[in-house]
Amino acid sequence: MSKFITCVLSSLFAAGVLFSQGAMAAPAAADCAAKAVSKEGKPLAGAAKASFMKKCEADAKAGN
Repeated sequence: MSKFITCVLSSLFAAGVLFSQGAMAAPAAADCAAKAVSKEGKPLAGAAKASFMKKCEADAKAGN
């Protein structure tokens, strides 16, 4: 019985760690993609979008 409880608890811990890493990355990328617009209101593309996304995601990670 104790092996079963140990297995269940370790599985829950592993799932929690994996879920938390995925849950933190997805909203930051979605928020940054939504904010990637030019001053005229047009969506960014190419190198401008890549640069903006890199900076935005780095700022989001630093904020956590």
